[in-house]
Amino acid sequence: MEWIAIPFACVTVVATLAGGAIALRLAHSLPTLIALTGGVVVAVALFDVLPEAFENLDDPSLTGVLVGAGFIAFFLAERVLVLHHRDDSEQAQAHHQVGALGALGLSIHSFIDGLGIGLAFGLDTATGLLVFIAVVSHDFADGLNTVSFVLSQSSDRRQAKRWLAVDALAPLFGAIVGSALTVADTTLGGILAVYAGFFIYMGATDLLPEAHSEHASWARVGLTVAGFAVIWLVTQIASV
Repeated sequence: MEWIAIPFACVTVVATLAGGAIALRLAHSLPTLIALTGGVVVAVALFDVLPEAFENLDDPSLTGVLVGAGFIAFFLAERVLVLHHRDDSEQAQAHHQVGALGALGLSIHSFIDGLGIGLAFGLDTATGLLVFIAVVSHDFADGLNTVSFVLSQSSDRRQAKRWLAVDALAPLFGAIVGSALTVADTTLGGILAVYAGFFIYMGATDLLPEAHSEHASWARVGLTVAGFAVIWLVTQIASV
């Protein structure tokens, strides 16, 4: 029955593209959009990725270490790419690279989402459907986040579209791999813990400050809270 995961994963491709398309259309309101996606990215890490990591690793201390490692790894990578003064002519290129780094992290997360769909349908159809509901619900946000993050760093729409395509196809490839392979729970949990650290850093230090640094408003604060609330609600529904 594992092959059933593949057509379900195709739905996640459409959901991701839809989220990215909305982000591209609303690029003129990028800070407001980032206020929402910043909350979504951190909420996905806290309410979705991190609990899955704890469950699969079954070792709270190791999970904490890996989350910290992911946070520091993204911090160091960003510092290596952006060790220039703000007026440096190379700053724009550095931000292109940071945007690509963040988009890569989101795409790998999407691949793991697809992997989860494939593995879940290998267990039984009911589990597969629950995982699919959780994945497709926030893959829309993944497309939104990928485009928002790239645009927040470089304003390069072509780069944002390329990474959106990668992010959209990632869960499909993940589902194909998951349908064919068996991955140890501890391995999957370790990967998820590292990426929880990535997303916490990305949301808390890049997206949220970008959204609230200038012309802050209660509307943007509300959107950030709404991003948290929506992801929390989705995870609660998926866990029923």
